[in-house]
Amino acid sequence: MTILRQIFTVFCGLGGGLVAGCGYVAFLTVLGIVPRLVQLSRTERFIQSYEWAVVFGVLSGTWWGLGGEGGRLSVIVAAPVGLFCGLFVGMLAAALTEVINVIPIFSKRIGMDGRLAGALMAIVLGKVAGALFQWLYYVNH
Repeated sequence: MTILRQIFTVFCGLGGGLVAGCGYVAFLTVLGIVPRLVQLSRTERFIQSYEWAVVFGVLSGTWWGLGGEGGRLSVIVAAPVGLFCGLFVGMLAAALTEVINVIPIFSKRIGMDGRLAGALMAIVLGKVAGALFQWLYYVNH
């Protein structure tokens, strides 16, 4: 009976992981993060490198998360990891708001049309600072 339960658990885990992975890929595809990043940086020749970076980032993050290695990072390793996590979350948030046009509509309503670039930089720097704080303080304590 325990072997059937273990097989069922593995089956459910793999099925749930595949569904979550497909949803994540669909979400990134709808937002168009990779093509937009390539367009803004004018690095069309590296499109496959961007795609593989996303794949390996997800796989390594999943493997690392399942292994519970997060609390054993030194500050030297935690700072770049936090920076990259903050950049990714910032790009994801920026892509989502770009798709639904939240920031332009909001800036017009509160009268900040001319200061939109400064507001966006404040959001980006805040996300990066928050991610670095999380990785440097909470992960190591």
